[in-house]
Amino acid sequence: MNQTEKKYKKVVLAYSGGLDTSVIIPWLKDNYGCEVIAVAGDVGQGKELSGLEERALKTGASKLYIEDLTKEFVDEYIIPTMQAGAVYEGKYLLGTSFARPIIAKRLVEIAKKEGADAIAHGCTGKGNDQVRFELAIKAFAPEMGIIAPWRTWELKSREDEIEYAEKHNIEIPLTKETNYSKDKNLWHLSHEGLDLEDPKNEPDYDKILEMGVSPEKAPDKATYVTLTFVKGVPVALDGKELDSVELIKTLNKLGGENGIGIIDMVENRLVGMKSRGVYETPGGAILYHAHGMLEEICLDKETQHYKALVAQKFSEIVYNGQWYTPLREALSAFVESTQKTVTGDVKLKLYKGNIIGAGMTSPYSLYSEEVATFGEDNVYDQMDSQGFINLFGLPIKVKALLDEKRGK
Repeated sequence: MNQTEKKYKKVVLAYSGGLDTSVIIPWLKDNYGCEVIAVAGDVGQGKELSGLEERALKTGASKLYIEDLTKEFVDEYIIPTMQAGAVYEGKYLLGTSFARPIIAKRLVEIAKKEGADAIAHGCTGKGNDQVRFELAIKAFAPEMGIIAPWRTWELKSREDEIEYAEKHNIEIPLTKETNYSKDKNLWHLSHEGLDLEDPKNEPDYDKILEMGVSPEKAPDKATYVTLTFVKGVPVALDGKELDSVELIKTLNKLGGENGIGIIDMVENRLVGMKSRGVYETPGGAILYHAHGMLEEICLDKETQHYKALVAQKFSEIVYNGQWYTPLREALSAFVESTQKTVTGDVKLKLYKGNIIGAGMTSPYSLYSEEVATFGEDNVYDQMDSQGFINLFGLPIKVKALLDEKRGK
């Protein structure tokens, strides 16, 4: 049975007010004859939410929910991922990736409350977000119908959508000339499409940046910041205690002003293709750097090295939309255990796109100046290293001797 042949009476739509979802509301009503309830998850996208209710109702939605998820987003998704040190393919700080599961979870809650029989989203069939939304929906409402118009409708491009909107007198907040695909939340802003689709093109940062400036336009004077962590959680900036949301907002401002956190990458999407995007994550880049520095003095070698392996897997899980899985929960339990001693202060210097360490302290530091010193000490017998090297190098020595015997 074709998807549009199924009958739904009430559909909850993941709504942003952008091009895709503005077009989807009338399209759903035309093709299904259903009531459409729009739901916008507020994860810190700011001004994008202004005027959303009027726009949703004007395009045919029966009502709009705007759900404030920002605090939960930071405390239960962003910080645990940052504590894990999860960075997808060494660059991407997962800004869109971990925002989708929390939004999808709320979509399910509202769909159940409203008695809806389907949830719709505006994700394309080429992207990662369709997976992230739908895996979360399956986790909380395995029997819920899912509508993904991009897989079935007659519109084959964003240009087609713009034409559809113009024909149906739907107001949209962009034009063909500014048609970058963007996703914004408290943590980051992503840019894809247009000239960025060709990897040979240098991004026009003066044109696309919204959270800050390019390193060339950053001040010639460095900015110093000191972050305080308690059990891996950032709690204060320059000695002032801040709510987690306010702390990220403040770091975004400081980072943006200094050209911090701009990433241009070609990533491997879950669906199998490569995709080029530019990400702005000024505050996130600072937090990751500071937290990583603090772990250098607070974690023992074996834990620190094993945690790096966990970080890579954790990043893949988040990127692939597998937040609500036993493995993610198990890895989070491991990460939480490692954070028991990650407490202290980290001082950083922000300068023209660079984050430079400027000192750190911790009551749980494993660094001993007395042991590490190049000067005279009474705690380390340098002759002990001779026996250690003899044993550590024994396999190499034995192989070399046997190779000589064999005339190799």
